[in-house]
Amino acid sequence: VEPEPVMLDAAKKAAERASQAFTLIQGKAEELPDNIGSFDVVTIGRALHWMDRDATLARLERLVAPAGVILVCASFSAMEGQNPWLDDYNTARRAWSDEGLWSGTVSAGRTHRDLAGFFRGTRFRAADVIRVETSHEVSVRDLARRMLTFSPSSPDVLGDKADAMLRDVEQRLLPWCRDGCITEVVAATSPQVER
Repeated sequence: VEPEPVMLDAAKKAAERASQAFTLIQGKAEELPDNIGSFDVVTIGRALHWMDRDATLARLERLVAPAGVILVCASFSAMEGQNPWLDDYNTARRAWSDEGLWSGTVSAGRTHRDLAGFFRGTRFRAADVIRVETSHEVSVRDLARRMLTFSPSSPDVLGDKADAMLRDVEQRLLPWCRDGCITEVVAATSPQVER
């Protein structure tokens, strides 16, 4: 379930590449029909902060089966020293971001900062956290362009400074790269929310 057509198109293409078939629905989770059924696992990506709390909680009461769980998923560059380039990257991010909007280091805590508060007053409670780490090679160019996906350093905020920011970030990352790429350790986390 996704309100943005571009994201649905990306999901469709990714599913085709992985030879997976599943139903994609354009819309908001809060607006799913009552007859959609119940599920053993409901996943929420980096979207909880966009969702209307009351409407979402009411819908989750119907969507999550009695013994089901909700997984609130996030992924980020691991911050426990596995990515030696990350401090330089975050320094560049602070330098080019609208400081009033940028709240510091990116972390799983930010995505899930008040999960207990979100579910307060319901039958749901936070349980175990699943954490998986993996690594991959990412080009310096793609890592620099990732900055454009954050609200405080988006093209709308940066305006005509975007190209200069990309050049600066790439320069800062060059000492850490080999053949134009950097190894990134990614941590994926998912707190489980149970009834």
